[in-house]
Amino acid sequence: MTNTKYDLRVKLEKWLRNSKKVVIAGIGNPIRSDDIIGLKIVQELKNKLSDEVELYECETVPENFIEPITKLNPSHVDAAFLGLKPGDSRLVNPKKIIDFSPISSHTLPLRIFCELIQKMTDAKIALLLIEPKKTNFGEKLSPEVKDASIFIINILINLLKK
Repeated sequence: MTNTKYDLRVKLEKWLRNSKKVVIAGIGNPIRSDDIIGLKIVQELKNKLSDEVELYECETVPENFIEPITKLNPSHVDAAFLGLKPGDSRLVNPKKIIDFSPISSHTLPLRIFCELIQKMTDAKIALLLIEPKKTNFGEKLSPEVKDASIFIINILINLLKK
């Protein structure tokens, strides 16, 4: 086990401590190889977590889920999406994400999505970043990203199980 993975387990454990109602939003493009990982994680978590955890498959339009998420009034929102060295993952405060343009022709930038949820609820928000190896057209995951997703799924199941 690498330090990165161990650190992620510790960070998630600390971050989810005292959570009451958790939302996990899977974000990514289902036809862009590793970019689907946020959706795959949410799909794998279905029926394995506490009733206090809501899962959303947001694909590339997380803004479509602002209303249902805010109606839940969650204590924690965790959005899985992509961002480092292939397979590496980090839990990041959305305010530290400056690489995303505030204007987009297709979807609301993730940073803005997080800011809107934060303003409408008292939820703590974190981004679970997983770096893709490839984002070309296709549906097959790279081995590095697949391994990272298995590791993350197991952590979340252990921390948020029924």
